[in-house]
Amino acid sequence: MAANVLRRSLTGARGVLRLSQSSQPLLRTQNQFPLGSSGFSSDVSVETYFSDEESKRRLFNRLLYRSRQRGFLELDLVLGRWVEEHIHSMDVNGVKALIGVLDLENPDLWKWLTDQEQPPEPVRMNPVFSAVREKVMENLSNSAPETRAVPGKPWVRGWDDFKKRQGAPIAGNQ
Repeated sequence: MAANVLRRSLTGARGVLRLSQSSQPLLRTQNQFPLGSSGFSSDVSVETYFSDEESKRRLFNRLLYRSRQRGFLELDLVLGRWVEEHIHSMDVNGVKALIGVLDLENPDLWKWLTDQEQPPEPVRMNPVFSAVREKVMENLSNSAPETRAVPGKPWVRGWDDFKKRQGAPIAGNQ
């Protein structure tokens, strides 16, 4: 009996997990969520989420999660903290701009935020990107100069730099 229920519960073709034919789906594929990695589905708009407080809270929680869990530690910290501080004061246009930033690829976004490369015009004109970039550049200007790379050169510091000091051991844990 349990094997039959389990066999009936999985509908692999659509990616939806059901307990029976009449029950609601427990697991949905990415394109069924209104906030997938590529943005919104065509039938749901950002304005819909601002219609009631519960929908707005869910939207903010999803965006906060996406900003904290990017898989790129530096961006997790920078974006997560910025979004946490500013998301509750955003209007519909601000949320749309945030979604645009969250949809960018991690390596490109990090290079653009830290001024290693110039971002394309649409990204540069995004108000959320501009605000986050301003915050990152402010933090970089307040940091100690020895912690930054010389402009145009990569910042490289090895784990054994302590051995290069005068009087430091040449090898081993001496």
